[in-house]
Amino acid sequence: MSDIRVLILGTGGMANAHAEAYAAIPGVKLVAGVDNNPDRLAAFTAKHGIAHGFASVDEALAWGQFDAVSNVTPDPVHHPTTLPLLAAGKHVLCEKPLAANYADAAEMAAAAAAAGVVHMVNLSYRNGPALMKAAEMVAAGAIGEVRHFEAAYLQSWLTQSAWGEWSTMPQWLWRLSTAHGSMGVLGDIGVHILDFATIVAGAAPTNVSCRLVTFDKAPDGRIGEYVLDANDSFVMHLRLANGAVGVVHASRMATGHLNDLNLRIFGTKGGLDVRYENNVSSLRACIGEDMQTAVWRDVEPPAVETNYVRFIAAIRAGTQVQPDFARGAALQKVLDLAVASDAQGCADLAV
Repeated sequence: MSDIRVLILGTGGMANAHAEAYAAIPGVKLVAGVDNNPDRLAAFTAKHGIAHGFASVDEALAWGQFDAVSNVTPDPVHHPTTLPLLAAGKHVLCEKPLAANYADAAEMAAAAAAAGVVHMVNLSYRNGPALMKAAEMVAAGAIGEVRHFEAAYLQSWLTQSAWGEWSTMPQWLWRLSTAHGSMGVLGDIGVHILDFATIVAGAAPTNVSCRLVTFDKAPDGRIGEYVLDANDSFVMHLRLANGAVGVVHASRMATGHLNDLNLRIFGTKGGLDVRYENNVSSLRACIGEDMQTAVWRDVEPPAVETNYVRFIAAIRAGTQVQPDFARGAALQKVLDLAVASDAQGCADLAV
């Protein structure tokens, strides 16, 4: 079969992970990059041996010699850059969150479905074997009817410099400033832990309440051009369509946790403990006779293919793949309601 020709849209830091992932897939060729910063674009294309570079989506589409796109632009730019790609019949893997608001995300999902192209949101923790095995076990009834869950995404880069000194580095400072396109911890990693919890629970939220917090981190709340007004922590309460209730929270102030996710989920026939800590995916279960003695046992999950591999495979097969844009839009609706809930004093809002 002919190579799948991939274009990388947005050539900042995360774009390197996309380029490296595609380069490792047989039958995939990186053919172009797009960025309105010429120096950044030139450095990226040189680093990855990419022949073509363009300053805009319009320029790239006028050239047209590509089949699929990884959209790695800032969050608010996903919507205006993805729509013309879909209209041109290009397959799109878009970084999370799908858009800056539900209206834009829903429009993207509808446009992708109408275009008949493969569309996927890069919810990267779907690459974790433990998460996908836990979802499979819950769907098969291993823990019975789901009743309660608690999920957390914990980062510490505001309290320790293991990732670099956030107060002097633009790659971190922009994530703390709404004027620079950040939706705070809620949009950045909240979308991950919300997906993490509900994909395992196997049901969509019906109600949400949320509190968002922005902590004082610098004099007058700013460092240079960056006004530090994006949320740093959130706590969310959810009710799901299957009747389960739970809490989801995330913070960048969690000392000792460089980038850790965990989920504990309980049902009428047992419980599961799902973790992604120190880049290791793990799963434990307390089910069957172990319920009587509260014994937790390790479950060894099989390996799973990455989102990049599944995206390319779906293009070759002409089939859709999860998580798709509809999933991204559904998650964004909950994030929008979380913001509205906080503004209304943590009101309980129907999804």
